[in-house]
Amino acid sequence: MKTYKIDIQGMTCTGCEEHVAEALKNIGAQNIDVSYQRGEAWFELPNDIDVESAKRAIDEANYQPGKVEEVEAQETVVLGEEGDYDFIIIGSGGAAFSAAIKAVEYGAKVAMIERGTVGGTCVNIGCVPSKTLLRAGEMNRMAKTNPFMGVHTFATDVELAALVKQKNELVSELRKQKYIDLISEYGFELIKGEAKFVNEKMIEVDGKRLTAKRFLIAAGAAPSIPNIPGLDEVDYLTSTTILELKELPKRLTVIGSGYVGMELGQLFHNLGSEVTLMQRGNRLLKEYDPEISDVVTQMLIEQGIQLVTGATFERVEQQGEIKKVYVEVDGKKKVIESEQLLIATGRKPNTESLNLQAAHVEVGSRGEVVIDEYLRTTNPRIYAAGDVTMGPQFVYAAAYQGGIAADNAIGGMNRKLNLEVVPAVTFTTPSIATVGLTEQQAKEKGIQVKTAVLPLNAVPRAIVNRETTGVFKLIADEKTLKVLGVHVVAENAGDVIYAATLAVKFGLTVEELQETMAPYLTMAEGLKLVALTVDKDVSKLSCCAG
Repeated sequence: MKTYKIDIQGMTCTGCEEHVAEALKNIGAQNIDVSYQRGEAWFELPNDIDVESAKRAIDEANYQPGKVEEVEAQETVVLGEEGDYDFIIIGSGGAAFSAAIKAVEYGAKVAMIERGTVGGTCVNIGCVPSKTLLRAGEMNRMAKTNPFMGVHTFATDVELAALVKQKNELVSELRKQKYIDLISEYGFELIKGEAKFVNEKMIEVDGKRLTAKRFLIAAGAAPSIPNIPGLDEVDYLTSTTILELKELPKRLTVIGSGYVGMELGQLFHNLGSEVTLMQRGNRLLKEYDPEISDVVTQMLIEQGIQLVTGATFERVEQQGEIKKVYVEVDGKKKVIESEQLLIATGRKPNTESLNLQAAHVEVGSRGEVVIDEYLRTTNPRIYAAGDVTMGPQFVYAAAYQGGIAADNAIGGMNRKLNLEVVPAVTFTTPSIATVGLTEQQAKEKGIQVKTAVLPLNAVPRAIVNRETTGVFKLIADEKTLKVLGVHVVAENAGDVIYAATLAVKFGLTVEELQETMAPYLTMAEGLKLVALTVDKDVSKLSCCAG
């Protein structure tokens, strides 16, 4: 038997899937999987049946067959025979747990290796702790800057130690519920210690050697520290250590203004610190369209955060408790002083201690594990998923990858990684959310686009909230009007972007968004309004009028 994947045009529903599957079945195909959403079919054919017959069958069913690809057959894993384990997973974050649960469901004997705290970045030092503190910061800011006349609110000094204690209790509770308790629930084994490869089939954990039929590297990533003279002699903070501060600094300098720098910088600004955000580039969020980066810059300046862009970092010094950052901006030298210095210049994969060369696993220029579209490394027995591959740095993307890795490594499937439609959210106030292509990315792909930009002061929810700094932007294919990308800066942008994700993933058109009823006085209505902006002036429409 040979396995094939064929692209198919013309399928629009599950009924189309059934028609294609029946046509393939009639010519002798087996193990048929048809998806109208992906526009493809997977199936097996006996060696004596030519794949051209499959193309003819699809054509006769009134669909348009396209590119055909013979899929390399996966080596079947025989579970429960020789070796210590069927599947060893290095790491215990979102990718690791997703893979472990799925592998156990296949009947595999699974071990998970963790050198630190179970749960990985998200629950321990990333999403959960930062977002609960961000919410506290938002409440403190609103108490100080309430925009409503006649409503009198105030805020006293923040007790950071109490806030951090409450945060740690939440993290501990969620770590137990969502990670630790699941180990016994699913019956895989947790082994504490540092893992390193001995060869292609064996790892060593603190001196003990273990074998497995398949491995998954899901070791995550850690803060990356730039090479700035004097920095290694300074008591600086990272995204991990800043969340454990017990006293609020009067002044905080942040080197790096990506999503981590902006979130944590705004958090401490909202709690009461004077914050300076610094970066080498001249434009914030340079990978986003200008309308997004411009409004984010405006937002930060309006809130009183100091921005230093286009900076050349000369050196860093510490005098007593004061950290000094020496920079040159537009030919002028500056010194930025603060009690605390946060380094937020990206992340690096945790691969240094794994001895990957012993297992013939290649890494890229940043130390990331190199994988193919099936999440296999250069050693087909070893897979990798999550932040260690330097893909999208989101726990939901890592969990998705972990599931695919287990399907392929243990289930013998040939699932391909598809990261074309990954929503991203930066949890500032207002938040920044994006999915799909930017205008520039679409043009680089040779796509003629039609765009619409809607300032937030045209969205009724923002008007009644009295917070109108923000924007909606929509990118569509000029010919088909299919939605290619949506980018939002607004309160609850992260909630809005899920609807946009569905629109991009399933190929909805601008007209279909225009014809959809959106609840009035929700931020999600902005998605419909920006779709209307493609061919209408929404300022001349009455409330809810499409």
